[in-house]
Amino acid sequence: MVLVDTHAHLYLPHFSDDIGQVINNARDNRVLKILLPNIDTESVSPMLDLCARFPDRCYPMIGLHPTSVDGNYKKKLSFLESMAANGTYTAIGETGTDAHWDTDFLKEQEDSFITHLQWAKKMDLPVVIHARKTMDSLIRIIKTHKNDNLRGVFHAFSGTPRQAREILNLGFKLGIGGVVTYKNSGLTPVLESVGLDDLVLETDSPYLSPVPKRGKRNESAHILLIAEKIAEIKETTVEEVALKTSDNAARLFNLDLDQ
Repeated sequence: MVLVDTHAHLYLPHFSDDIGQVINNARDNRVLKILLPNIDTESVSPMLDLCARFPDRCYPMIGLHPTSVDGNYKKKLSFLESMAANGTYTAIGETGTDAHWDTDFLKEQEDSFITHLQWAKKMDLPVVIHARKTMDSLIRIIKTHKNDNLRGVFHAFSGTPRQAREILNLGFKLGIGGVVTYKNSGLTPVLESVGLDDLVLETDSPYLSPVPKRGKRNESAHILLIAEKIAEIKETTVEEVALKTSDNAARLFNLDLDQ
């Protein structure tokens, strides 16, 4: 059984004291590939350093998180675009929009998101999307900019069955993480309405730990708990969830699961 964590911020200071053990914990729980979304201009170096340290385990993305978008965002995007042109990345992201904490730069977030979509199309890479209280507007933007090779995943999906169908119809996957284990997540009807072929697994480490680890630091090993909950909802085996979601991740992010 092979599992893939398609979204983990293992380069953050939360893991500076025991990152080797965190990688070993993941391996011991059959999590053999871990994808690292970038946040801002400062996170690129520690992310790439971690990938260089564990080249068969960790894979980088390049992008500007929506909450890192500010009045200086175009300069940040210019720097990240130069990094993208001179490196090898698994995906564009994480990008998107976030209206939860602050909407002062929401228009700039949307402009940044469109720029990321353009990168994804130009470089033929999947895009990893952060949508917090903005899912419908992001779906509309994707419909406007869609072409045959634009693809990706809505990370930490927490929407409705209707939004899930729209996203799947656009050729995107749903990223399911620890929230699925929460009592009032609202994700059960979503998962009942879609197939395993529509899903990839993620932790968003160090955030959003699944039950029974909720409230503690999340790590990639906890993908197994997420897979177990999805298997329960879908009335299937953990092995089947692992097989389908890992194959989805391998196809979407061009991963070799045999390495």
